[in-house]
Amino acid sequence: REFPGCGNIVTFSQFLFIAVEGFIFEANFGRKSPAIPIRYYFIMVAMFFTVSVVNNYALNLNISMPLHMIFRSGSLIASMALGIIILKKRYSVAKYTSIALVSLGIFTCTFMSAKQVASDSSLKEEDGLQVFLWWLLGIGALTFALLMSARMGIFQETLYQRFGKHSKEALFYNHALPLPGFLLLAPNIYHHAILFSQSEPFQVPGIGLTLPIMWFYLFMNVLTQYVCIRGVFILTTECTSLTVTLVVTLRKFVSLIFSILYFHNPFTGWHWLGTALVFLGTLMYTEVWHSLRPLLAHCRARPKEE
Repeated sequence: REFPGCGNIVTFSQFLFIAVEGFIFEANFGRKSPAIPIRYYFIMVAMFFTVSVVNNYALNLNISMPLHMIFRSGSLIASMALGIIILKKRYSVAKYTSIALVSLGIFTCTFMSAKQVASDSSLKEEDGLQVFLWWLLGIGALTFALLMSARMGIFQETLYQRFGKHSKEALFYNHALPLPGFLLLAPNIYHHAILFSQSEPFQVPGIGLTLPIMWFYLFMNVLTQYVCIRGVFILTTECTSLTVTLVVTLRKFVSLIFSILYFHNPFTGWHWLGTALVFLGTLMYTEVWHSLRPLLAHCRARPKEE
């Protein structure tokens, strides 16, 4: 909210921290050879870097954080569409129904956000049109990033089928190899580093250290991002993909609710309807009902057995 265009310095900091951690603990200071040939990682990294940068710039194009979260929840649609086109997959009627619900939910939220942007009475007519056109460009950027992310997922899936699952290795190379690409964004990163340094001082609780508050926010963002990615990695090795999808979906929903309530983002009844459709469709897609039914039946049966 303070600096809407600061996405590049945030992403760079996340990439740098995870790359350094991976270089020490996964690559063993460069002594461990990758299980997947490095040329495939360069292709994956090009996609990953593009998606990250485009998503960041979308926030600078009058895209609100709630709409950003809802739009990115449409990854199921993009994955299914590209799976049908590229992998020639076919799905059940329930899967197509769930995708229709997600699509309708995203369309509802996007359409209502468009009306909010277009009817902003605080702007002149010429300025309002310009803001709306930038917003449309932001929607285009989000759509491109969504499709590119889905394509990257399919590419990653085919690599794992061919060379085996190496999620931790992929995590390291996905964050280490793009680092030189941030040189293209160096002026923007440096500019925001100066702005961060000029923010109001903040005393860190417990240790008494005083530093600019934006640097504290950045440190907390990098730390929580690292915990998030590590947590997802552990989850993928311990649980089924259904459980992982469900947990990540619920995390998005909690993030969305928090963003609306804490930051007072504009959210109408139509937005709530669209959000409900997105997450209902996602839960239908994961078939969580079928997985919960045996568990609920078991819980009901236990008192009788005792």
